[in-house]
Amino acid sequence: MREGYEGNPRRPAAPESPARAYARALPIVPVRARGLTVGGADGGRYLDCASGGGTLALGHNHPVVLEAIRAVLDSGAPLHTLDLATPARDAFVAELFRTLPPGFGDHARVQFCGPTATEAVEAEFRLVRAVTGRTDILALTDAHAGMTTSTLDVSGDDPDVRDGRLPSPQDHRRPYGNGPDEFEHGLDDPNSAMPNPAGVILEPVQGGGGVIPAPDDWMRHIWQVTATRTIPLIADEAETGSGRTGAFWAVEHSGVAPDVMVLSNAISGSLPLAVVVHRDDPEVHQLDVPTDAFSANQLALATGAATLAHVRENDRAGRAAELGARMLAQLRGLAEQFACAGDVRGRGLMIGVEFVTEDEGAVRGVGGGRRGSHLGAMQWPMDGTGPTAPELAAAVQQECLRRGLIVELGVRHARVVRLLPPLTISDEQATAVLGRLSDAVEAVARGQTDVGSGRTGCRSEWAG
Repeated sequence: MREGYEGNPRRPAAPESPARAYARALPIVPVRARGLTVGGADGGRYLDCASGGGTLALGHNHPVVLEAIRAVLDSGAPLHTLDLATPARDAFVAELFRTLPPGFGDHARVQFCGPTATEAVEAEFRLVRAVTGRTDILALTDAHAGMTTSTLDVSGDDPDVRDGRLPSPQDHRRPYGNGPDEFEHGLDDPNSAMPNPAGVILEPVQGGGGVIPAPDDWMRHIWQVTATRTIPLIADEAETGSGRTGAFWAVEHSGVAPDVMVLSNAISGSLPLAVVVHRDDPEVHQLDVPTDAFSANQLALATGAATLAHVRENDRAGRAAELGARMLAQLRGLAEQFACAGDVRGRGLMIGVEFVTEDEGAVRGVGGGRRGSHLGAMQWPMDGTGPTAPELAAAVQQECLRRGLIVELGVRHARVVRLLPPLTISDEQATAVLGRLSDAVEAVARGQTDVGSGRTGCRSEWAG
């Protein structure tokens, strides 16, 4: 351990840029970790429901991940080989194809790109543009595709931009409509701002956009529309893959077989790794595809094969479906008690709680009047935010941290507290997570917390 960490967990400011969002929200110094538990330099113990942004499918330092790393190191194999074939690469590809959705993996190819999801999204943009000869990419409102300029453009940083955006398929807040018909009509209308695109990219469950699951019938309709018009459908499974949503890949819930899948985050169990899997198309074979120098680290390939095999062989996806359903049910009970918890949603172990203002809570009604008919009477701002309360979500995050629970906030809108526990979480640990989160929400409801320079709180059924 570096000198000074044990005695001074709040180390002197390092010469880093201010682009450290996690460090600002979670001022702890992790020094050891195992499974769901993280130990801080301050001696504190935390339950980690951020899981490295969902990258730790099996939690911290899982034995199968550590064993895979040690095996590569002990073998004397090269750790970096560009895109040359290696035993670790072949093992990862074989295991990956064992897990791919039926009807897709039978006729697919894998492309290794840079080590993060951003590079994978960039790679598939180049792929579909080259194959179709078109340029525009359509994405969902509030999508989070990456951190480069082109992926941020598709993500739609400007909330006033509606061109090239699919309406987000949710019932809770509907700024631009709720059905896929708007998308279909836009493609058929010559005066529409939706030209025939090179591809349509969507997350089966939006992660950074606020944990918004796409309904299965909506997914099938989009699939049908894109297939009829020969528009490649791109499933961004960077966050939803590897069993997170209760199926190995989230598109399996709806039976959709996309043309391209973007896979990253949890596919390696902890180390940076990203791939694009696409349908085997003769046109693709003619493309001159650039290769990234770090397209396939040998340690990441080994941990990836081990992680995918463990999730598959132990049915971690089924476990995520069963436990996630129970956690969602309990959190929805919490939302009935506290008006500031405006919506609870998710799939499997990908869960979000959206926090709202007193005005929205009053319209919804405490203990009843669930989302839908009551909210439909409200006048939503056209930026899609509605009367949400990111300051309350931030307060809940800080209260969780005080109680030894690490949670994320939404990337695109920080009004949503996200739970991304590892797929190895036990029933007892899930109970502890929900208990600490409930206590944090209660503290905010009672006004027993500080945000910035002022007090904050939300109304509960007993607060009067």
